[in-house]
Amino acid sequence: MGIDYYNILSVSKNATDEDLKKAYRKLAMKWHPDKNPNNKKEAEAKFKQISEAYDVLSDPQKRAIYDQYGEEGLKGQVPPPTSGFVNGGGGGGPNVFRFNPRSADDIFAEFFGGSPFGMPGGGFGGSRGSRFPDSIFGGFGPGESVFGTSFNEGAQAAPRKAPPVENKLPCTLEELYNGSTRKMKISRNIADASGKTLPVEEILTIEVKPGWKKGTKITFPEKGNEQPNVLPADLVFVIDEKPHDVYKRDGNDLIMTQKITLAEALAGYTVNLVTLDGRNLSIPITDVISPGYEKVVPREGMPITKDHGKRGNLRIKFDIKFPSRLTSEQKAGIKRIVGG
Repeated sequence: MGIDYYNILSVSKNATDEDLKKAYRKLAMKWHPDKNPNNKKEAEAKFKQISEAYDVLSDPQKRAIYDQYGEEGLKGQVPPPTSGFVNGGGGGGPNVFRFNPRSADDIFAEFFGGSPFGMPGGGFGGSRGSRFPDSIFGGFGPGESVFGTSFNEGAQAAPRKAPPVENKLPCTLEELYNGSTRKMKISRNIADASGKTLPVEEILTIEVKPGWKKGTKITFPEKGNEQPNVLPADLVFVIDEKPHDVYKRDGNDLIMTQKITLAEALAGYTVNLVTLDGRNLSIPITDVISPGYEKVVPREGMPITKDHGKRGNLRIKFDIKFPSRLTSEQKAGIKRIVGG
C-alpha cells in the first residue's frame, strides 16, 4: 500500500471522523515545527506526513480510493472503476482521481478555524518563515495545549485542563527535620468507557524530605475528578508547618527562647534541651547574658535539602526575668559585688 496513513495517525481502519480529529490535533501540536526548534527538520517531515494523512482520511472520497487502491490509486496510477469521482486535475480521463497534496500549514489553519491565533492574514501562505510569535508555543507542558480554548465559534477545541486543586499538608517540625512518609486517602470520580462517572478511593504516598520548607509543593498529575471533554486537574499538596512548643524555624535555622533569672544571666547558665531527633544537649553559657544576647550553636538547625549532610544553626535567645523589687540589703549587696 505504500504510505500507511492509518499508522501515521495511530488510528484503526475503522476510525471515525472524531477519532481522526483527536489524533490529528494531538500529533499536529506535538510535531508542529514551531514547537520543535531543536529538531525542526524532523518535525517538518512528520508534520507534513500527519497533515497529508489527515487530509486523505478525513475526506470520504479520498479515503474510499485509498482504502481500495492505496497511495497509487490516489496518484492516478490505478484507475478506479466508474464511480462518479471528480477528476482532481492533471489529466488522465474523467474517471481518474488525482490527489494533489495540500500545504500542511493550510490544513492546520483550516482545522483550527482560519487564523488560529487571531492574527490578520494568519501568516500561513506556505512559506516556512516565522508564522507564529516565539511565545505561541512557549509555556505549554506535556498534556497542555494552546488549543485548549476555541479560537472561533466554528473550531472544535481540544479538551481544556481543569485548574489545579491545592490542599495544605500540615507537618510537624519533627517530620520536616527527620523526613517522613505520609499516606493520603483521596476520593475522586473516574469515567468508564461509556463516559459514566463513578467514585473511587485511592491512597497517595508522599515522601517528605528532611529540610522541606513551608510552601513546598508536591504534584500528582491528573488525579482530580474525570469529566467529559476536560482533562482532570492536577492534585497539589502544599507543605504547611505546625507550630512547635520549643522551636521556631527561620529559614534553615532553629530558634528557641530560654527563660532565665537575672542571677542566672549574671552568674552563668547551662541550657538543657532535646533536639528534634531526640538527642539531649547541654550547652553551657559562660558569658554574661545581657538583653539581646544570642548563643549560636553551629550545625544544630534544620537539614539543608539541596546540600546533603549540612544543617543550619541553632540560635538560643534569652528572656531574662528581672525582679520586681529588691530589699535594701539586696541592693547593697549588688552594689558591693558589681562595684557600683
